[in-house]
Amino acid sequence: MTDYTLITGASSGIGRGIAQRLSANHSLILSGRRVEALEETRSGCQGPERHRIWPYDLVEWESVETALRALLSQLDGGVEHFVHSAGVAEILPIRSMSPARTLHLMSVNCLSAIELSRLLLKKRLNPRRPRTITFISSTSSLIGEKGGNVYCASKGALDAFMRSLAVEVAPETRVNSILPGIVATQMGSEWIERPTYQRLIEERVPLGAGTVGDVVNTVEFAISDKARWMTGQQIVLDGGRTIT
Repeated sequence: MTDYTLITGASSGIGRGIAQRLSANHSLILSGRRVEALEETRSGCQGPERHRIWPYDLVEWESVETALRALLSQLDGGVEHFVHSAGVAEILPIRSMSPARTLHLMSVNCLSAIELSRLLLKKRLNPRRPRTITFISSTSSLIGEKGGNVYCASKGALDAFMRSLAVEVAPETRVNSILPGIVATQMGSEWIERPTYQRLIEERVPLGAGTVGDVVNTVEFAISDKARWMTGQQIVLDGGRTIT
């Protein structure tokens, strides 16, 4: 029997970094929308033959049960850890948001995490039952950001769900959120390199921008036995941005 770690958003950025680090000691299920990108992630993992890819668009969160059942039926074990790293961001003034855009953000950032957690905690579906559930949230859950309206709301809802779920499923399962601040990813490099953003970092982030590795280190700790007494926590990882 093999215990797997399911990582959503594994196609790139933080999700890819998490996968490639955890691959040394975990068998992985790599989930994302694009097969080619998932294969690229897997090829960068240690022991790529031990890891599976699961292409799925989490916008379709209401239909994920069928796809997850099919996946789990093919495994020789179950999901021991769940890391929800999938996320989308759209920075627009509220007057420019639409119901479709709102639903898209909420579906990927929050609703899919809720549904996957619900399913993985069902013993008939996943007999292993997760030991840990870890959400990659954002400091946007804590602070207001111009144009961040629905994105901030999606992360805030995710963290509220995390706290309640942590109480409900203890002591068998630990549930935490990691809240990165400004992190230099391929997707975010265009913003970070702008002079106005550089000034913001210099003025408001005492330790400067973070790296994917900083987030990965915290995920690795959160799912390990070293964090056995930690649950229901919003772990802020922002170089000091939220204290200024």
